[in-house]
Amino acid sequence: MKKQMKWLLSCMLIFSLALIPLTEQPQSKVGATEEGGALVQELNQLINNDPDLQGALAGVSIRDASSGELLYHHIGDTRLRPASNMKLLTAAAALSTLGEDYRFKTEVLTDGSKKGIILSGNLYLKGYGDPTLLKSDFDQMAKDLKKSGIRMIKGDLISDDTWYDDERLSMDLNWNDESYYYGAQISALTASPNEDYDSGSVIVEVKPGKKAGDLSQVVLEPKTDYVKIVNNTKTVAKDGKKDIDIVREHGSNTIKIEGTIPVEASSSKEWIAVWEPSGYALSLFRQSLDENGIALIGRVKSGAAPEKSKNLLTLESMPLSELLIPFMKLSNNGHAETLVKEMGKVVKGEGSWEKGLEVLEDEMKTLEVNTETLVLRDGSGISHVSLLPANEVSQLLYKVQNEPWFETYYQSLPVAGATDRMVGGTLRNRMKNSAAEGNVHAKTGSISTVSSLSGYVDTASGEKYAFSIILNNMLDGSKGKVIEDKIAVLLAEQ
Repeated sequence: MKKQMKWLLSCMLIFSLALIPLTEQPQSKVGATEEGGALVQELNQLINNDPDLQGALAGVSIRDASSGELLYHHIGDTRLRPASNMKLLTAAAALSTLGEDYRFKTEVLTDGSKKGIILSGNLYLKGYGDPTLLKSDFDQMAKDLKKSGIRMIKGDLISDDTWYDDERLSMDLNWNDESYYYGAQISALTASPNEDYDSGSVIVEVKPGKKAGDLSQVVLEPKTDYVKIVNNTKTVAKDGKKDIDIVREHGSNTIKIEGTIPVEASSSKEWIAVWEPSGYALSLFRQSLDENGIALIGRVKSGAAPEKSKNLLTLESMPLSELLIPFMKLSNNGHAETLVKEMGKVVKGEGSWEKGLEVLEDEMKTLEVNTETLVLRDGSGISHVSLLPANEVSQLLYKVQNEPWFETYYQSLPVAGATDRMVGGTLRNRMKNSAAEGNVHAKTGSISTVSSLSGYVDTASGEKYAFSIILNNMLDGSKGKVIEDKIAVLLAEQ
C-alpha cells in the first residue's frame, strides 16, 4: 500500500510540473554570444585571443539600430567603469530635460541707483551656470554699462554663484586631477579661456627665453592676475631636454612651473584649473570695467544679490544644441557636471550633484534603460565608481533614435577620421583609411585602466548598428583604443 501511495504521489508531482508554463522556467543568459555567423565568430576570436585583454574585462554590446535586437554581447550585463561614455547619458538627459534651445544666462544687477555717471550701490555679477563665458563677454558687459552712462561705482563688486550649491568637486574626483582642466571646480559663475570652453581654467604657456640660462617666458590666456605664477624654469641649449611641469598648489591659485626648455623650442601649454572659479570670473569682469574706464570705489567680494535687485543687463549663452558640439566632440568634463547641476536646479529646485543625478536616473528610466543595474556618481565619467553595463548603453543608443532631439545628439558625436576638430573630435585621428572612416559616430572614453567607445556604425551593406565597447582593468589604456578600432572597423565592413 505504501509503495502504491509513493508511486501515485510521484505521478502527481510529474504531472504538476508539466503544467508549469515555459515562460515561468528560469532563463539562463550566456556571458557571450556563442553561436552565430562569421561576424560573431570573428568578434569572439578577437576578444578571447587578444593578449592585451588577458586579465581585463571587455564589455561589448551590438544591436540592430532599427529593431533594437541584441545581435552580440560579451559580458554585456556586467557593470563596468564607463569613463567618458557616461556623457552619452548626460547629454541625452539634458536634451530631454532642458531642451535643444535651452540657454544659460548671466546677469549684472544692482541694489543701488544711478545718478549722472555714478552708480551708488553694489554691482552684482550673478551666474546661472554658463560654462562658455569668455573675457570678451565680460568686455561686452562692461561696454554696455558704459553705454548706459555709468563711469563710477560707489559700492562693492560682488560675485553671486548661489544658483548652484557650493560643492565644487564631484564626490569621486581624484586629488591629483583637481588642478587640471578636466577636474575643474563647478560653479554657477565661471569663465573659460578660449572657445573650447574648458570652464574654470586658465591656459599657461611656457616659451623659451632668448638664450640659455634665461628664465622661460610665461603667457596666460586670458591675461589675469587672479593666479600667481612661480617660474622656476630654465632655458637650456638647443640640444637640451624639454621637460616642463606646470601644476597649481592645492587650495590656492599659485601655479608653479618647473623644468627646462631649449632655446627656440616649441612652447609647452597646460590648461590649469583655478581655485574658486566665481572669483576668477569676477576678476575678469573687474579687469573689463577698468579697461573701459569704469572706476570702482569699493571692495571685490562674494555674496548673494538681494531679491529686489535691479537688472542692468543679461547675457545669454549659445543654445544647448550648439554647446553639445564642444561638450561631446572634445569630451568636456566641466560641461557634463554643469549640466547635471542645471538639471537638478531646473527640475528639483536644487543645483547639486545629488538632485541632478536623480533627474539623470529618471530620464534613463523613460528611455527604458534598466537603472537598477547602474551606479551613477557623476555626469562626466571621471569617477572610478560610476558603473554601466554595455548592454544598457547600447539600449540607450537604440531608444534615443526616436526622440525629437536625436539629430542634435547624433551630430554631437565624434566622427572617425574626420580631420575637422569640431567634427572628428576625439576620433579625428582614429580609423583613418578604413571602412570605419566617416561611418562611425561614437563617444570615446579614457581614464586610468579604462577605455571605451560607444555609438553608431553604418555598415558597407547599408545596415546600422548601435554598439558599446567598455574595457576595464587594462594595463595600458591606449591598447584599448586599438581593440575598439578593430571592432568598429569589423562592424563597418559588414
